[in-house]
Amino acid sequence: MKFEHISVMLNETVDALNIQPHGIYLDCTLGGGGHSLKIGESLEKDGILIGIDRDEDAINAAREKLSNLTCKIEIIHGNFSELDKILDDLQIEKIDGAIFDLGVSSHQIDTAERGFSYMHDAPLDMRMDRTKNFSAFDVINNYSEENLVKIFSEYGEERFSKRIAKNIVGARKNSAIETTGALVKIIEKAVPKISDGGHPAKRVFQAVRIEVNHELEILSGAVTAAVKRLKIGGRIAVITFHSLEDRIVKQTFKTLAQDCICPKNFPVCTCGHKAEIKILGKAKIATADELNKNSRAKSAKLRTAEKI
Repeated sequence: MKFEHISVMLNETVDALNIQPHGIYLDCTLGGGGHSLKIGESLEKDGILIGIDRDEDAINAAREKLSNLTCKIEIIHGNFSELDKILDDLQIEKIDGAIFDLGVSSHQIDTAERGFSYMHDAPLDMRMDRTKNFSAFDVINNYSEENLVKIFSEYGEERFSKRIAKNIVGARKNSAIETTGALVKIIEKAVPKISDGGHPAKRVFQAVRIEVNHELEILSGAVTAAVKRLKIGGRIAVITFHSLEDRIVKQTFKTLAQDCICPKNFPVCTCGHKAEIKILGKAKIATADELNKNSRAKSAKLRTAEKI
């Protein structure tokens, strides 16, 4: 299947990076290369574009999309949690900008056999990096009922977490739950029919995907690492797609943008923390025109900051 993905808030994101033609830019979530292409088109021959992605399909698609750029290009199969090591290996100390376009790509959702979608029956997978062994099958079939409740509640904000987890544990006593279709049927039986417009499996699938790919636990550290690599005046742009991601990014930016972070009841600062960034305005959302063309941009928020 051809890699198809529409980059959300493309112009707003790249404009926010304030591209320097001879600069070094890090795309921490390369995807199909949409944002990177836009960045690369503004770089001169000595500019450097570095793209990281854990999905080999994305890597291959991006190589093709970026092949006509004249700037220097480094494409790395890896996880953005490893960005310090990646930059060290490339012997790059500081960068002019970094971008994170979080969440699952349109290609991953639309490729049925990847197991990300509750709309297609496929093996329980949900791995962004298919070289890893741990998958959604392991979560659904091996996690305790207590752990299932925990991830459904925390990562999916699912109010029927206990009922769903109980039904999953009951169903797998007979045989392993191997497909997305089987999981959806279990969820549908556990969740009362409600007319809120959302699919009853949506929150559980989000929670399992986040757990499989460790999406939230690596986020704050990676954003902080990227900020520390920025040159003075360099920019960082982060696009989130649900409240859990956005909350982490917002709090990380807030911490990085303030001096003392000691508890308020401390009479004297003992942390020695100094602000590293200036937050550039409030979070942006997609325009009505973009939403008409790409409904998946509906929940997106763009937050940007500048190194000081």
